[in-house]
Amino acid sequence: MVGLVLYFGFLIGSGLTLILIICGVAAAIRYGRHSRAELLRAGAILALGVAVGVYTWGMGHVLLAVMNAEDGGTGSSPLLPCRGEAAPEMVSQVVDYRVGWVPLRFQCLLSDGGSYTTSAVPWYVNPVAWTFGVAGVAGLVAPAVSARRSSRPAGKAGTGSTG
Repeated sequence: MVGLVLYFGFLIGSGLTLILIICGVAAAIRYGRHSRAELLRAGAILALGVAVGVYTWGMGHVLLAVMNAEDGGTGSSPLLPCRGEAAPEMVSQVVDYRVGWVPLRFQCLLSDGGSYTTSAVPWYVNPVAWTFGVAGVAGLVAPAVSARRSSRPAGKAGTGSTG
């Protein structure tokens, strides 16, 4: 079931990445000359495209690890993605795996209840996805907040009571 979720997530994420990047580039070309806020919005859309793309890339790595872990047969114990990731005595205690979504990771579960995270997801995926995701959201929110502040009427001078 996890493999199916990862597979469809990879497909949807790939499409969404392509759409966001095309929309970001088109917005930068179309509106970037007119307004600084529109250029910021285009950059934010591009940043979100990068965030989704990098996270999707990591999902592809986890999908491959899940497919290797689910592949039964001779030599399938301990799980293939868990081999070489820890000390041999720990690897021999591997009984199952778990996928972590935030942050994205592949974990090997041990018979004593412990676990360890493998290097199935490249080290840069989570930091890059989070950084570009936060930058993208901030870039989309900042112009709206700025526009709201500038459209707010200023307080009337001299409204205090006299006399």
